[in-house]
This record gives sequence, C-alpha cells and structure tokens, in this order.
Amino acid sequence: STWGHMSRVLRLWTDFRPSKIVCIGRNYADHAKELSNAVPTEPVIFIKPPSALTPPRSEIILPQFSQSVHHEAELVLLVGKATNPSNPPSEAEAMSHIQGFGVGLDMTARDVQDKLKKQSLPWTIAKCWDTSAPVGDFLSADSFNPHQLDIVLKVNGEVRQRGNTSQMIFSLPSIVAFCARVFSLNEGDLIFTGTPSGVGPVKAGDKLEASISGLPTLEMQV
Repeated sequence: STWGHMSRVLRLWTDFRPSKIVCIGRNYADHAKELSNAVPTEPVIFIKPPSALTPPRSEIILPQFSQSVHHEAELVLLVGKATNPSNPPSEAEAMSHIQGFGVGLDMTARDVQDKLKKQSLPWTIAKCWDTSAPVGDFLSADSFNPHQLDIVLKVNGEVRQRGNTSQMIFSLPSIVAFCARVFSLNEGDLIFTGTPSGVGPVKAGDKLEASISGLPTLEMQV
C-alpha cells in the first residue's frame, strides 16, 4: 500500500502527451437539467484535440466567434495503460488503466453550442478552440481515492459551481470501460468526466480557480 506516501505529481507535456481528450457530456443530472437536456442512458462522448490543452496558471484565450464562453469544472482521468477495442477491459479492470487524477476545465462557447444543437450538428466548434481544455497537475492513481470528491469552481473568489463526484450518472469504471469499447485509449490520453451544475459565463480579466478534494488546484486567468 502507498497510503501516506508522497503522491507523485504528473505534469502536462513533461510527464504525459495526450493523443486526444475524451469528454463525457451530461454526466451530472442537475447539469443536464440546467441546460434543458434529457438525462442520458449511456455516456455522451465528444473529443477535444491536444491543441485545446493549456497548462495551469496560463491564460484562457476567448474565441472571437463567441459572445458567451462558459466554465465547466471536471475531474480528469489520465490513461497510463493503453486499451484496444478488440479486447477492452471490463468495468472491474478499467481503473487499472488509469495512471492519475487531476482537475480540468471544459471551456465551452455556449452560444455556439446552443446554435449547433438546434441544428442537430456536432459541437466541435463550441468545444475545441485553442486553450478550451486547461488541466492542472495530476496525482498518481496509486495514492489517491477518486470517489466522493467535492468539486468547486470559483470566479474571482466567488463560488459558482459546487458538486460531488458521487452525483455522477456514470461511474468512473463504467466511463473508462465504455470509452475503451469505442476506440483505443492511448497512454497519456485524458478523460474529462463531466461537470456538476452551476456553469456560467466568464469574461476577460476573470480569475478561475477549480478545486477537487485532495488534488492540485487549477488556477487560470481569462
């Protein structure tokens, strides 16, 4: 057991290089409701490219094509052992493929997303712009229990989002196993596991602070 041992910190670009960022949409019922979405019966998946990533304490650049960018604070999983859809792990085996846990922000151009949703079009433009996926430092999985964690997002010191990972519709093992059946998960890939309710707009000059119990806090400037 590594209980009580020093947790190893893993850093973006230094310790891992994602080939993709897998994101789970609508994984908290209250968040689905606040955006007038049906609660899903299986995970809703979309992908962000590595070019969307940006490290902690950097700047989120607001895209010129949106007038309403929202924050979405999330628990993020770091894949440490690759999977193949020809022989995917079971739910019982799934978490053995996860190397670390961290805090991420799924920054979303909400006005663009709403327009795309009305036309039944993919959300890519709303989700994939440069700096739309800030991630903090990760803690190694062997020293961290990822269950029943508080998620808090503050904007300029004011709490905007507050939830707990126990409110997830789909558990972490079920998310990993589901994704692994759909496509290969490569070492270094990230899985954003969904956001609780309380999402809202940010503006230039805002300071964002996303925290999850026991994990390094993610601080960003807009």
